[in-house]
Amino acid sequence: MVYYFKARPEAGDYTIFMGLDNYESEELIKYGFLEDVWFHVDKMSSTHVFLRLHKGQTFDNISEGVLEDCAQLVKADSIQGNEVNNIDVVYTPWHNPKKTASMDVGQVVIIRFILFHFPH
Repeated sequence: MVYYFKARPEAGDYTIFMGLDNYESEELIKYGFLEDVWFHVDKMSSTHVFLRLHKGQTFDNISEGVLEDCAQLVKADSIQGNEVNNIDVVYTPWHNPKKTASMDVGQVVIIRFILFHFPH
C-alpha cells in the first residue's frame, strides 16, 4: 500500500507519496509523473519519497518547509538514518533515478541531485 501525505499547511497544498516497502517504491519509480521529485537518505538505506509539484512549478523552487517534510519521512523510515541526529537527503526530478535489469527491487542509481542537510 502506498502512503499518501499532505505537507504541513503552512508549506502549501502538496501531496507526498511513500512506498511501504521496496516493491511499492519500485511501482512509484515506474509510474511517476514528470512533476514528481524523488527523495532518499544519502548513503543509507531508506524508503523512496515522491513529492508531487504543482503544474508549472520547477524543481528549483521547493520551499524549505516542504523539503523538511519530505526529509522527515525518508529519515523516519530509514533504520540507520533514524538513529542519528544529522543526515543528508538527496532529491532530484523523478526522471533522473535510473534502473537496470540487474538491480534489486527498489534500487536505483542517480547521477544529478541536490543535497539537503537535515539536522534533526
